[in-house]
Amino acid sequence: MSRILVFQHVAAEPLGTLDPLIRGRGHRIRFVNFDRQPDAEPNVDRYRGLVVLGGPMNVEDHAHRQHLRTELRAIERMLAQGKPVLGICLGAQLLAHVLGAPIQRNSEPEIGWYHLRTTEAGRRDPVLAPMGDGTPVFQWHSYRFEVPQGASHLARTDTCESQAFRYGDTAYGFQFHLEMDEPLIERWLANPAYREELAALGHTDEAAIRTRTREHIAAMQLHADSVFSSFLDLVGRPQRRYTLPSREWV
Repeated sequence: MSRILVFQHVAAEPLGTLDPLIRGRGHRIRFVNFDRQPDAEPNVDRYRGLVVLGGPMNVEDHAHRQHLRTELRAIERMLAQGKPVLGICLGAQLLAHVLGAPIQRNSEPEIGWYHLRTTEAGRRDPVLAPMGDGTPVFQWHSYRFEVPQGASHLARTDTCESQAFRYGDTAYGFQFHLEMDEPLIERWLANPAYREELAALGHTDEAAIRTRTREHIAAMQLHADSVFSSFLDLVGRPQRRYTLPSREWV
């Protein structure tokens, strides 16, 4: 039975709808929750794939958060072994950083529902193609990644050009949150830290997010099931290995 490693940063940001899809494929999941185990040093060699979830911290925090340096090294090793990697939000930024791309503040935070538009490469991509030309997706971020050199730019929004990329055949970074369902969105809206971030945004509120969630959540979940299933198709296949520049994450 294949096993998938999952890096989680806070309890509020779990696998969401991706969890039952992974289990339904018969994969075992090993969670490393760095909020509870900041000194964990997982051996990635034992796993067939890696999912790196979101969190309230930023890539630049690796100077004083040991676990972010651990994650960067783990991502780098998984890539070198040609194993599938999926980064979501912070996870996508960590993946992009490993690949040498800059991470910086977006021109404005994206919180709530935004229309995702796929690029030509995204519409042809074996994982992201189920999104079609584009669709509303759920967002919650203030930083963004640049698309790494050598990667394919797969999607954008009007307020954030770099929303998704693929590196090689099996590494994907998504800035948006396809894993959300309505209860998880409500959980974020009830979280004091997340509420504070939403209040600071100014141009949207809980009521607007709830209204748009009712309008868009079912369609996004259908797209998410197809996208995640396509990614899980990659887990377990023999993959081409990559040679990355040597870096020391200190």
